[in-house]
Amino acid sequence: MTATSAKPSIVFCHGLWADGSCFSKLIVPLQAEGYECIAAQYGLNSTAEDVALVKATIGRVGSPVILVGHSYGGSVITGAGTDDRVAGLVYICALAPDADETSQTQQANFPRTDVFSHIEVVDGRIWLRPEGTKYFCGDLSEQEQKLVWATQGVPRPDLFEAKAGGTAWKSKPSWYIVGKKDHTVHPDLERFFAKRMSATTYELDSSHVPMLSQPDRVLDVIRAATNAASFWKSAIGAAPRPCCVVMHVLREENVKESDQQLVLKSKACIALIGS
Repeated sequence: MTATSAKPSIVFCHGLWADGSCFSKLIVPLQAEGYECIAAQYGLNSTAEDVALVKATIGRVGSPVILVGHSYGGSVITGAGTDDRVAGLVYICALAPDADETSQTQQANFPRTDVFSHIEVVDGRIWLRPEGTKYFCGDLSEQEQKLVWATQGVPRPDLFEAKAGGTAWKSKPSWYIVGKKDHTVHPDLERFFAKRMSATTYELDSSHVPMLSQPDRVLDVIRAATNAASFWKSAIGAAPRPCCVVMHVLREENVKESDQQLVLKSKACIALIGS
C-alpha cells in the first residue's frame, strides 16, 4: 500500500523486552480516531535487518507516516526515518544515535542503569529476569509486569554494536518523551538525545514504559506529531514546492508559532516535499 492518506499513518517500533504489544493502549484509541496504525515486529537480530523490516512495514500503510520508537526502537526509527514517506519521529524513552555512533555509544557515557543487573545471556539471547520488571516497568500493576515479561523480545548480545544506517532526526521533526523514573535508559541520556535533536520534549513521571503506564499523555504527543504532518500536507499538497512556503503559509493563515514550532514545522514541510 502506497496511497496518500487523509491522516498520517502511524508505525510503531518496539525496543528490547517489550514487543509490539506494548503499544496496544495507543493503537486502539488511535484507530478509533481514524488513524491507520501498525506495529513492526522485528527479530532483534541486527539493526540493519530491523530497519529493513520497518521500511517494509511502512509500505503496508498510507503516506505520510509518523514513526514512533520506544527504547532501542529509537535507533530503528533513526535509521528507517530517512525514508521519504516519513514525516516525523516520536521517541519514547528512546535511543537516537548519530551517524558515527552505535546504540551503545552514548549509553557508555552515562551511569549504568539498574535493569542491567537483572538480565542474563542464555542461548545467544539477552533475557530480562522476572525480578527485572521492577526496573523496566515498575509503575505497572504486578499483573501487567508479568505480561510484559511473558511477551518480551530478546535481542542478540551484539545488537547494540551496530550503527543505525541513517540519522533521520537531523532532517525530520522530532518529539521526545523523557521518563523521569526510568531505570533502563538513563533520564539524563534521554534529555541529551532530546536536546541534541532539538525535539519538542515532554517529561513524564514514568518508568521506561509510559505508553503502558501513562498512555493518555503519550497519545497527546503522538497527536501533536500527526497534527504537524497534517498541517503541512494540507499546506503544500502533493506537488513539491519551495520550502519558503513555510513562512508564506503562516502569514496567510495568521498562525502564531514559537521559534521551535516553526523549526519543527519547517522540517515537516521539507520531509513532505515529494512524498
